[in-house]
This record gives sequence, structure tokens and C-alpha cells, in this order.
Amino acid sequence: MIELQNVRKSFDGGRSNAVADTSFTVERGELLGLIGESGCGKTTTLRMINRLEEPSHGSILVNGENVLQQNPETLRRNIGYVFQGIGLFPHYTVAENVAAVPRLLNYSDARVQARTEATLAMVGLSAEEYAQRLPAQLSGGQQQRVGVARALAAEPDVVLMDEPFGALDPITRAELQEEFKRIQADLQLTVIMVTHDMTEALLMADRIAVMKQGEVLQIGTPTELLNSPAHPYVSELVEMPRLRADRLEQLLRGGSGPGQRDE
Repeated sequence: MIELQNVRKSFDGGRSNAVADTSFTVERGELLGLIGESGCGKTTTLRMINRLEEPSHGSILVNGENVLQQNPETLRRNIGYVFQGIGLFPHYTVAENVAAVPRLLNYSDARVQARTEATLAMVGLSAEEYAQRLPAQLSGGQQQRVGVARALAAEPDVVLMDEPFGALDPITRAELQEEFKRIQADLQLTVIMVTHDMTEALLMADRIAVMKQGEVLQIGTPTELLNSPAHPYVSELVEMPRLRADRLEQLLRGGSGPGQRDE
């Protein structure tokens, strides 16, 4: 469904690479987590898939077609995009935000209304209650739900997500993670999700690609990364959720927490 073949991206004429010789495939219906520290190239990789950035070398294929041989606007309209900043149009109602791409694709009015109502329902927002509200009248979690609905409104097969839940409070974040995973499985969406949170990647992704300094160090299932990390940096990333789980278990058993001593 999505294939990167020896992709590089340089912003300084080739003296250095933000993304270095990256190759991987994401199968139809799979959710790939793309994780790494800030500046490692994960967002640049994501942006090259829908040509918000142009690769300096290599090929990117979506549905078997090279993205560089497609009209960028048409390509983007057929790929859902969800990002942390949400990016809702502030003067559009919720319904107008969700309907933006279907209208660009010349959906009929009836189809636009049907898709708007259906996608809002998917993310747990009733069109009757929320369709005519402005983004400023919504909570952060509700705004993010509208962002997901907007990404799904044109019925894409591929969805790209850039830190989609990072700015939310823990309870809302957990709810939206579960909600999106259900939607993704129901619709068999092919998803690449950029995150800096290994726990989020382990819980949501079918496979995880770990990046550092522009290179993919390892790609594997959560179990493979937990049991057989192939690089010290991968070990460091997967160790943090283990440590937190161990501390939580200790607290639940009545043991001492960080900074405390048993009497």
C-alpha cells in the first residue's frame, strides 16, 4: 500500500540528510508507528509521502503509484492527514471543516451531508449537537475528534498522523487512541502514525519503525522490539515503558514509589 525505496531528504544540497536511505513497506490495513527523538526525520518522512516535502532521492509509492508522478493537490485530497496542531479552520463550523475535502472532490450536497454525519458519528460526536459549532466552542479533545473526522470524510485508504494525541490530557488521549484504533480496524485503513511516545506506539501499532538521526534502526512488531531490540537506542526506548509498568505494579502492591523508602 505504501512503499519507500531508498528515500533520502536533504535540506542543504546533500551535505547532510534529514532522512537517510530509508526503505520500508506498510501493508494494507496496517498501522505503522514511526518513533524517535525530535529531529530524527520522522515527520519529514511522513510529509514526503503526500509531497508536503519532496524527496531528494528514491521513490515513494502509494497504491503502487509513484507520488512524484501524481498531482500534489489530488494526492493530498486522497490521503487523510491528522496532526497535533489540529488545524481546523477557525471561522468554519464543525460541519464545514469536515466537509472541506469532499467539497473539493465535488461530492454532491447529499453525499457531503451523509459523510459529515457519518464521520462525526464515528468519532463520537453527534452532528445534531456539534455540526454548527465553531472550533473555539469545543474542548481540545472534541477538536481533535473533528480533525480525525475531517481526515476520514473523503473515505481515504491511507491516513497519515503526526503526533495526533500528544497535546491531550491522559484520559482524553487514551479514549481517542482506543476510538481511532477501532475505526482503523473497522475501515481497514493503512496508517502511518508519528509519535515520540513508545507506550503509545506499543499499544496502537501493528509494527514500529524506530528512527534516529535520519535512519531507521529497526522495524518490527511490538513483541519483536520488546524481546529483541537490535540497537542500544531501541533498547533504551522500550525499557522506559517496562520501568514505568514495574513502578506502577510496585505501587499497586503497596510498595514504595519513587523518592520513598519502605519503613
